[in-house]
Amino acid sequence: MRIAFLGLGKMGTAIAGRLLASGHAVTVWNRSAGPTEGLKAQGATASASPSGAVGEAEVVMTMLFDDAAHESVLLGDGVLDTMRPGTLHISLATISVALSQRLTAEHLKRGQAFVAAPVFGRPNVAAEGRLWIVTAGEAKALATARPLLEALSRGITVVGTEPRQAHAMKLGGNFLISAMIQALCDGCVYAESQGIDPATFLDTANNAMFQSPFYAAYSKVILQPPLTPGATVALGAKDLSLLRESAASQHKRLRLADGLAAVFEEAMADGIAEQDWAAGMLRMAEKYAGA
Repeated sequence: MRIAFLGLGKMGTAIAGRLLASGHAVTVWNRSAGPTEGLKAQGATASASPSGAVGEAEVVMTMLFDDAAHESVLLGDGVLDTMRPGTLHISLATISVALSQRLTAEHLKRGQAFVAAPVFGRPNVAAEGRLWIVTAGEAKALATARPLLEALSRGITVVGTEPRQAHAMKLGGNFLISAMIQALCDGCVYAESQGIDPATFLDTANNAMFQSPFYAAYSKVILQPPLTPGATVALGAKDLSLLRESAASQHKRLRLADGLAAVFEEAMADGIAEQDWAAGMLRMAEKYAGA
């Protein structure tokens, strides 16, 4: 298929590479040109502008950072106005429920299809084609999107017919990841205070109770932080803020989410926004324990 891919951060670059390896014709755009070079070597075509990338595309896929970036590129830079009627937009990123609803309406006005398909997994998982994807949209649009999503994933969950439902699901899942990371970090601090090796504590707890690949993977990140963060503290803070906004729009408050938001706020104030999410939360747990 002729695909335009907008947004080449670590995750976007990995996903675009998978699409190229699957034989699709991919035109890429990124605000900074650096990430496009490696993909050009894999066969991608680079566009100088986002609107220039989408004119002949059958499918437009976006992996932009946040709501502001989506609004700037899709609306401010004229991408939606350049897309032809019938073109499918697949939103892979984590965005607010409110923006998902707005994009649904904007596509409907233009006769375009829209599928939400946010992904669970870090960039290394994306490069291996082992993401888990939650998706929602009209049946015909989902049928078009599915072969592309299958090339990127180890599994797909269809949440509903409204794209906002998939974006809400992703925010809920990321909230559980935040809670898990905080629990693992506090567990490390507790174990060390009792003379127990944190690695032994986390490995034993997972084997005895949870048997979760996520627990195992994040335990490894906490104990052996990567040189290059797979996900940052700032990313975790952004996603939690979107979750709380979504809950508030339905007049709901989440006690644990409110508590985690305070931790993220302190982490940002401490200047560790760009550190690895899990490693940064361990620093905050250690700081709190010593207070």
